[in-house]
Amino acid sequence: MSRRIMVGILAVLLLSFHAPASAQDDRESARLERANRALERWLDEDVQYIITGEEKSAFEALTTDEERQQFIESFWLRRDPTPDSIRNEYREEHYRRIAYANERFQSGIPGWRTDRGRIYILYGEPDSKETHPTGGFWERPFAEGGGNTVTYPFEQWRYRYIAHIGQEVIFEFVDPSFSGEYRLAISPHEKDALANVPGVGLTLYEQMIGEKQYRGPGLQTGETLDGRINQFDLLEQWAKAFQPPEIMFTDLEAIVTTNLSYNLLPFDVVTHFVRVTEETVNVPLTVQVRNRDVAFQEEQGVHHAVLNIFGQITGINGRIAETFEDTVEIPIPDALYARSLDSARVYQKTVPLRPGRYKLDLVIKDIHSGNVGTLTEALTVPRYPEGQLAASSLIIADLIEPISTRSFGTEQFGLGDLKVRPSVGAEFRTGDALNYWLQVYHLAIDDASFRPSATIETLILRDGEQIERIVESTDDFSNAARQMTLHKTIMLDGFTPGEYSLQVRVIDNLGGNVTAQTGRFTVVQPVAANE
Repeated sequence: MSRRIMVGILAVLLLSFHAPASAQDDRESARLERANRALERWLDEDVQYIITGEEKSAFEALTTDEERQQFIESFWLRRDPTPDSIRNEYREEHYRRIAYANERFQSGIPGWRTDRGRIYILYGEPDSKETHPTGGFWERPFAEGGGNTVTYPFEQWRYRYIAHIGQEVIFEFVDPSFSGEYRLAISPHEKDALANVPGVGLTLYEQMIGEKQYRGPGLQTGETLDGRINQFDLLEQWAKAFQPPEIMFTDLEAIVTTNLSYNLLPFDVVTHFVRVTEETVNVPLTVQVRNRDVAFQEEQGVHHAVLNIFGQITGINGRIAETFEDTVEIPIPDALYARSLDSARVYQKTVPLRPGRYKLDLVIKDIHSGNVGTLTEALTVPRYPEGQLAASSLIIADLIEPISTRSFGTEQFGLGDLKVRPSVGAEFRTGDALNYWLQVYHLAIDDASFRPSATIETLILRDGEQIERIVESTDDFSNAARQMTLHKTIMLDGFTPGEYSLQVRVIDNLGGNVTAQTGRFTVVQPVAANE
């Protein structure tokens, strides 16, 4: 073969390799550009009114899409009123308000960009609303100076209470151009169409002195006979309305950021993993503090303790994925106090995280004694790939019960429609009821019956020897589906004190796959009747 032919063949091969690579690079570049635009829209549109300056600066400093996505997840979780449920009511309500604002307040610009849209997104539906869509004759209330005038179209929104502002907050919107775009007014006189017309539309005070007075920003008193309107008070009110919330427990946050360690207040933690999507896993963090390690103060027949809890989860890249804080109160009546010292207080915080490796820092402070306990441990969040048989963590619980419809979404320890309280130490007494909870994902479905076919084995072992075996089938479950929630109560009658292991195996008869989860528990002697 001649050298010229060989060179030609090599050129063709190189072109065949590089052409697809170039096209692939173009597609990847276009995908990244779309992703960047979506993230920019999230910052500039979705959360423009509710993101703090510190959060915005932190978001803009991120360099990868993965970091930005983790930030977004943490952003919503910080505002979730029920973090122990899958739903984030705050996020749902926020986007509902945006949709409502776009539908009701648009005026040549999207409704969410208008002043009414902004206030609605921040504070929701007012407690009462007064609308004057065409303006017209207006008899001023005494607080605005009294007298009669003609107004532009305007609306008054009244909120009974807004945190950081106070009670009886009124926002007034005026449309001086009759275009449908209502603007937030600072002065109640902005709606006055006769404000600049001499001799007409006078307030009672102006009628007394025979001339109009300045009504613009900066006026302190003298607008009314009793001087109840103060422009500086109104400006301060708006400023307070848009202040971001502050961190509650800055002293505990400082302990985490400076890597201090305390063990004056011992506590135990157990973590579990529950799939939400392939990219999101709910991580219930359950904390237990023994009552005898906490300082109680007695008042009016009740012993009372208070704990402040601060937690921070950090990715391996050093970025903070989640920060949470809470106050836990422990009230115990005097008659039960002595017996309650042997029990414990259990607290849970559920955090949605992306699969990956993290560091968990927890700090708990006893307010009455000042004692502080800290914990730092690794947290590896598993991935649950779509279509692959898998199971959540096996949760060994001391309590599983249905959640009432009134408490759904707000009940601590909630997993779906069940309250599942993990037994942090997994310690039970002979005769107790042991409960477990497990969720199974991606069971194969029969094309004819649209149901799975699987066998569930529950095994209890001690020193490798089988103590109890329970076998069930998906045919025994009326709600059997591709994703199934399993929960069972096992009575420990006849179990001698010692260490045991609990294993739940799920055999998918259609897919031919098996998934299993194992936990450990301890059985101790029951409390004597005279104790």
